[in-house]
Amino acid sequence: MTLLARTSDESGLSRRLQALDKVVELGTDRLDPTALATARTLSGKAAERLRLGAEHTVVALAGTTGSGKSSLFNALVGTELATTGMRRPVTSTAQAAVWNPDGAESLLDWLGVKRRHHLGEEGADELSGLVLLDLPDVDSVKVDHRLEVDRLVELVDLLIWVVDPQKYADSALHDNYLRPLKTHADVTVVAFNQIDRVPTPRRADVVTDLRGLLEREGLGGVPVLPVSARTSEGLPALRGRLNEAVAAHEASVRRLNADLRALADELGPNCGPAKTPEVERSDRASVVGALTEASGADAVALAIARTHRSRTRAATGWPMTRWLARIRPSAATRLGLPGARLSPSQAEDELVRTALPGPSAVQRARVDTALRNLVDRTTAGLPQPWPTVLTRAATGHREQLPDLLDRAVAGADLGLARRPRWWSAVRILQNVLALMAVLGAVWLLGLFVLDWFRLPEPPLPDVDVWEWRIPVPTGMLLSGVLVGLVLGFLSARLGALGARRQASKARRRIRARVEQVATEAVLEPVSAELAARTELCAAISQLRGRR
Repeated sequence: MTLLARTSDESGLSRRLQALDKVVELGTDRLDPTALATARTLSGKAAERLRLGAEHTVVALAGTTGSGKSSLFNALVGTELATTGMRRPVTSTAQAAVWNPDGAESLLDWLGVKRRHHLGEEGADELSGLVLLDLPDVDSVKVDHRLEVDRLVELVDLLIWVVDPQKYADSALHDNYLRPLKTHADVTVVAFNQIDRVPTPRRADVVTDLRGLLEREGLGGVPVLPVSARTSEGLPALRGRLNEAVAAHEASVRRLNADLRALADELGPNCGPAKTPEVERSDRASVVGALTEASGADAVALAIARTHRSRTRAATGWPMTRWLARIRPSAATRLGLPGARLSPSQAEDELVRTALPGPSAVQRARVDTALRNLVDRTTAGLPQPWPTVLTRAATGHREQLPDLLDRAVAGADLGLARRPRWWSAVRILQNVLALMAVLGAVWLLGLFVLDWFRLPEPPLPDVDVWEWRIPVPTGMLLSGVLVGLVLGFLSARLGALGARRQASKARRRIRARVEQVATEAVLEPVSAELAARTELCAAISQLRGRR
């Protein structure tokens, strides 16, 4: 395990970088693209900086025009490496002084610093392992100079902001750099250069004023070191700070931790103080109810009831009239419902479609209202982007819902392929009664023919019914017809009861199928986004760690 990896483990950086990877993973299509790009950049930077190790500590001298950065750079190095003078800007590109350059080339390549000064024997002291950068002016009139500063400020391990008595409150420095880096107090030092130009009685007041500015910007803990590159006043204290940073081998880890805290502060408003809500049972019932209505469940239930009644008449009615029930297609057949003309295996095939009309405008409006209420309740108190994210999750399949609902109905077992057993018994009885009526009618017709031709009639049996004696053929005809009609009427009443039960059962089964559609197309995506928010906000919270 490398020194930097061991240090990162001890500081908890590894856990926070894992949280950063989780933020990048979960933030896609959820977080602001700019913030997500920052997170991705930081993840790449952290991986590369950890790979390069902690044997070298990168310190940058940055400041405004005329603050004396280059002079201070030369004073710390102990030789004239940087050009100084009155012409501005003096420093056009960053340059580096490296104490103990072994292994620093890859680091400098990553930093993109081409001007390099490798210190020999004169650099073999307690600063071994230091990479000191002299940056261009933060307020340079050259845009490429400012871009170079912005790039390197994001990469270095420790920042030393060099200010002078004339421009220590410069807005370009404070507004663009110090205030945005308020989370980086652990890796920030302010060098108050040219302190020798301030009269001794006023030095304490000037330094106190600078500390007050920093405190108001959230950098109250940043050390302010009065120094003079010209007289070497304060340089031992500054070199001591550098020595501590180099010896600890922690500056790079502290910088990454500071970057993670800054990212957490940037992403924090996306979470807000509100606890992640859950999909309530009432919201679930509202969505399922609206989709069930839009699926045409009521029309299907009515068709099922009508079909059951017509089939009952066709199966149990008086044989002489029940054929009338077969003339028109059943209501289920007209709607193309599964089982109306299909085998049970075909009825379960979800590729089969019905002939149901699509949802009406009113039904679509009710579905939209249910989805909107679901989003409103689950996002109550949540900041952006979650209202937008959850709206997208809830309505992502909105255009496919009519087809999904039709599939649900087409795949439902509506019971049309099954026949009640009592239908067969009644049919047999009706056939017996019809046959008896026909035999009685034939018998009477035969007697009529014999009488017409004045032929002798055979003996005619009869039966006693109450006080009447009824000939057997007449009784057979009347009982066959009358009992058959009464049995058909009773069967129709019993079929009506069965039709209501069948319709209710079909509606429950359709609702169950629609609930599955609602779960897969609406509720699960919403719940998944809510779970992602919980996980994402937990990861953002882990980015802060301990200061």
